Amino acid sequence: MVNISHETAEDTQRRLLHVMTEARVRFFPGTYAFLEFPLSLFPGTARPDALALVRDDKVWSQLVPCADVEQELFAVFRFHFPDGADNSGFVGWLAMRLKQRFGTGVFVTCGQHREEGGIFDYWGVPASLGADVFAEIQALVDGQVDGEEGVSL
Repeated sequence: MVNISHETAEDTQRRLLHVMTEARVRFFPGTYAFLEFPLSLFPGTARPDALALVRDDKVWSQLVPCADVEQELFAVFRFHFPDGADNSGFVGWLAMRLKQRFGTGVFVTCGQHREEGGIFDYWGVPASLGADVFAEIQALVDGQVDGEEGVSL
């Protein structure tokens, strides 16, 4: 469910920091890349290990494990949220936080799994920042904000 709420920036920050502590995060080992193939080669070229498969008018793009340094490589993590959690604004909020802390942009690809809380997000950051970003995300999930314990509403 997509929530609609009106709140101050401080209220949003507090709510989303709390939502982070309820999230289930998975950090994927290794590196990933988006590999493209023409629409005409679907479904035969789609890989079973793809985390995401999206298309535009000309190509399919699949997010797959990849170590080829000629590709743009990403560290990838995923969020699932509990059913009913108000995570509205989460993508923009966390993207801005990562930009401010690490100077990086992100990509986010979403899917839906009704039995696991609804919408889930795959996030990618440059592979070179993976360890630092993963540590930041884990700290937020653990309720540690700027070295302080115990995020609460």
